[in-house]
Amino acid sequence: MTLKIVHGWKDLAPEERGAATALGNFDGLHRGHQQVIAEAAKAALALKAPLGVITFDPHPRRLFRPSEPAFRLMTIEQQARVLGGMGVDILYLLPFDFQMASFSDKEFVEQVLVEGLGVKHVAAGFDISFGKGRTGSPEALNAYGRQNGFGVSIAEPVASQAGDKFSSTAVRDALRDGHPETAARILGRPFAIEGVVRRGQQLGRQLGFPTANVEIVDYVVPKLGVYATRTRLPDGRVVPGVANLGNNPTTGMVETRLETWLFDFDEDLYGQVIETQLIAFLRPELKFDGIELMIEQIRLDEAQARAIVAPGF
Repeated sequence: MTLKIVHGWKDLAPEERGAATALGNFDGLHRGHQQVIAEAAKAALALKAPLGVITFDPHPRRLFRPSEPAFRLMTIEQQARVLGGMGVDILYLLPFDFQMASFSDKEFVEQVLVEGLGVKHVAAGFDISFGKGRTGSPEALNAYGRQNGFGVSIAEPVASQAGDKFSSTAVRDALRDGHPETAARILGRPFAIEGVVRRGQQLGRQLGFPTANVEIVDYVVPKLGVYATRTRLPDGRVVPGVANLGNNPTTGMVETRLETWLFDFDEDLYGQVIETQLIAFLRPELKFDGIELMIEQIRLDEAQARAIVAPGF
C-alpha cells in the first residue's frame, strides 16, 4: 500500500479515519521516533487498522520562534519516503497555526484526535507534551484514551550502545560539531540534504571536477567543510562523491550551499532533485591563496573520500 498524505484533520473521508497512530514532531525520524512508530504498528496489527503518523507542518517552533535559524533535519518529502519504507499507511500533516496552538490538551484530543481523525490508538514518546502551554503529558494521554475509547502506548526512552541519546537535538548537535557518524547512529541512517540542482559559477567544471549545487534552504546547517558523500539520483542510483558545504570563500562568497562532485559521473542534473548523504567530515572549509592550491587540496580530499565511500575505484 502506498503512503497517503492527509493535510489537516477536518472533514476527512471514512478511509482516512480510524487509524492506529504515532503522535509527535518526528523531525529526523531517529531511532527513538522509530520506537514510537513500532508501538503504533503493533496496535495497528492487533486492531486490523491502518498505521498512521500524526505530525505538524510547519514545526511548532516555526510559529513560536520564527526568527530562529533553520533547524529541520528533513523535508516533508524525505519524511514521507522514510515513513513509507517503514510500512506507514497514512501521514497526517496537521497545520500548526494559531488555532492549533490555542487548543488545550483536552480540546486537542477531543477535537483533533477523536472527532477529526477518529483514532483507534495513539502511541507517543515518554516525553510527549501537547496542548496550549504543553500541559498534556503521557499520563494525561492515557486518561484521555480511557475517557474517549482509544488505546494508548508510551514508548520507553532508548539510547545506543555508544551512549548516544536518541533525540533530534542530539542529531543537530552532532551535525553542528562535524560528527555525521554520530548523527547517523542516532538516526539509523546517514543525515541527507535534498534539493534541486542549481547552476553555480561552473568553475568546478572548468577545473575538471563538476559539482551539483544544492542550496541549504530550511535545514539545520552542519559544520561547514568538506564531506565524503553518497548521492541518490532521481532514478535511484547512488553515486559516491565529495562535497563542500559552505560559502566558497576562495572564489567568491555565496549563500550556504552543498557543492557535490560525483565521482566518475558526467550527466546533466540541472533542475533535478537529488539527495546527498553526509558520510564523514574530512576538514573545515578553507580560503586558499590561489586556484592551484585549491585544486591540490581537492585532489587530496578526493583520495580521502574515495577511500571512505568508493573503495576499489
